[in-house]
Amino acid sequence: MSRRAVVIGAGLAGMLAAAALSAVADEVVVLDRDDLPEGPEHRKGLPQGRHAHLLMAGGLGSMEDLVPGVDMRKHLLAAGAHEIPLGSGMAALTPEGWLRRWRHPGPSMLTCTRALLDWAVRGAVLDSTGVVVRKARVLELTGSRQCVTGVRLSTAAGEEELAADFVVDASGRGSRIVTWLAGLGVDDVREKTVDAGLVNATRLYRTPEGAGRFPLTMVQADPYQGRPGRSGMVLPIEGDRWMVSLAGTRGGGEPPSDPDEFLRYTLELPDPIVGRLISGAEPLTDVHVSRSTSNHRRYLEKVRSWPDRLVVLGDALATFNPAYGQGMSVAALGARELARELRRSGSGLGQPGLARRVQRRAARPVEAAWTMAVSQDVWYPGTRGGSPGLADRLVTAYTRRMIRTATGSYTAASALWDVMSMTTGPARLLRPSTVLATLSGPPLPAAVGAPLTEDERAVLRRLDRTGG
Repeated sequence: MSRRAVVIGAGLAGMLAAAALSAVADEVVVLDRDDLPEGPEHRKGLPQGRHAHLLMAGGLGSMEDLVPGVDMRKHLLAAGAHEIPLGSGMAALTPEGWLRRWRHPGPSMLTCTRALLDWAVRGAVLDSTGVVVRKARVLELTGSRQCVTGVRLSTAAGEEELAADFVVDASGRGSRIVTWLAGLGVDDVREKTVDAGLVNATRLYRTPEGAGRFPLTMVQADPYQGRPGRSGMVLPIEGDRWMVSLAGTRGGGEPPSDPDEFLRYTLELPDPIVGRLISGAEPLTDVHVSRSTSNHRRYLEKVRSWPDRLVVLGDALATFNPAYGQGMSVAALGARELARELRRSGSGLGQPGLARRVQRRAARPVEAAWTMAVSQDVWYPGTRGGSPGLADRLVTAYTRRMIRTATGSYTAASALWDVMSMTTGPARLLRPSTVLATLSGPPLPAAVGAPLTEDERAVLRRLDRTGG
């Protein structure tokens, strides 16, 4: 008997889930309500699609495991993505000072537009598997509270039922999974939202001549001063372009959409380096603004009785403040957990308890990312849905001291890279060597100004039209 798997959503999480299912299902059908672009173009359904996206090493490693016969790193680099080593390729100002750039590169991340990444991943999956994509809008799940048997969908030809041996909801931030589960009689889903009111504003620039090797430059927001957060970054993307993304929280930190005010905002950050860089660069687009930035989590792993043959992944499971660059990697890690459990099960898609095991394992990277994002967002004034408690204060005190140490300690910096890259969990920060380094403090003095080479300083001076 033919085994069919259905995936709702053709975004990154959906295509990676489809790749995982293609190893065990005879047919994998991906359903998406939008027309998918034929090239690396922005599409509907991605509210953060025009803003900065960072693919961390943990997410890339998961992709490598999921797409058969494709070296995803080489595939994405060939498509135009840039590889940025965390240890040597960034000039980053944290609330505790500038991070040094070390000779050891550390783990890397990839930077490109979200449109390019989705297009490249979708092409790799479709070219290397038998996965097919259909345009359709899912109306509801079919089955019972014990077991999902498929979906009811709407197409241009009308409504129909599509039977399935396994269903994955990867339909993103706007998923209707809670309503769909209630239709099956599952009504005990707990949800939580922590919203700092973050606004993103992004503009693309042509990479200035001679600046192609300038480090990714980042001025992070400071959650601990009792003021709205403000941040900015310049990152290289495909097509010899810079993506400049600003972010600020409610109550006065929000970045503007006006081009002149956009530049002024960058110059008023804790360090004006972002503004100095772009003041001499050619803008290629208007400023795009987005407000869909809250942390929202559905605790599906805690539902008392989870239906068999249903898994929820990606933004349908949890969304995070995009300032922390975690969402894509969490989606990839969740899809990898699906692949691992499918391999372990051995007895097929319908094995009782398989879906619940996947859902619980997918919650692990979600928990790590959630803790990292929310533990900072609760400190911003005006944050809704959360405030710092005693545990937050203790964790924050240690984390701030560790980051301050990382500004002048390779041991602490390497622990920070590992957690940022999602190659290991937050427990990495509690290893004895990291704790000892944190308690001892930075052996090197704080850097005065951005950690740039003489050549990079010359580029900055040449571009600067602000008089700085």
